[in-house]
Amino acid sequence: MKKEYDFSKGKRGAVDPAPAGKKRITIRLDNEIIDWFRNQAETRGGGNYQTMINSALNECIKNRGESLEETLGRVVREEFRKFTFQFNPQMHLK
Repeated sequence: MKKEYDFSKGKRGAVDPAPAGKKRITIRLDNEIIDWFRNQAETRGGGNYQTMINSALNECIKNRGESLEETLGRVVREEFRKFTFQFNPQMHLK
């Protein structure tokens, strides 16, 4: 180890720059949120929990124009389709 180091040519900022279209930020999230996304990434066999958080936020923005009633109706229809197919696959074909 040297007694002194020369940092005159050093650069500030992240060592690994963010890819185009991305911005590095610091954000504070509840422990439960981080734990849930990390667990989801692990359950799916790996991946990046931060990418999953980004996808969830994007989905939220896309559905923003939808009213609560529209969102609820869409979710009920999607779940009903899954339910009817599970118990009566022939009904799904109609």
